[in-house]
Amino acid sequence: MGNKNQKVDDDKIEFTVGSANVYMDLGFSNSEEAKTKAELAMLITKIIEEKNINQEEAAKLIGIDQPKVSKITRGLLSEFTIERLMRFVVRLGFDLEIRPKPHKLRSTPPGIHVHYPKIRRRGLPHSS
Repeated sequence: MGNKNQKVDDDKIEFTVGSANVYMDLGFSNSEEAKTKAELAMLITKIIEEKNINQEEAAKLIGIDQPKVSKITRGLLSEFTIERLMRFVVRLGFDLEIRPKPHKLRSTPPGIHVHYPKIRRRGLPHSS
């Protein structure tokens, strides 16, 4: 059994503190767009799961074919624009609200953020 008070090796691990945008950290030229598309795709996936519908049913609601829904849920987003993904959220029965606010952090640039509502089955917003 080892002693609980043993000293840990003093080797330092180097790391870099990232921003709130992994795409920016990885050097993507369109990092804000990539992050926003990924967040919208995660929201669409969450809505589909919470509505307890399959990809074929989601495709009918959204107005696209099932393979495109599959691409969205797998994060393959190159053929989708932010605007198109936003329309899909609306077609799944949700309002989208855009509310600008002053950016307060000097350590990060201003950006777009997608907030996920609490969702109950059949897509009804969860009451607080």
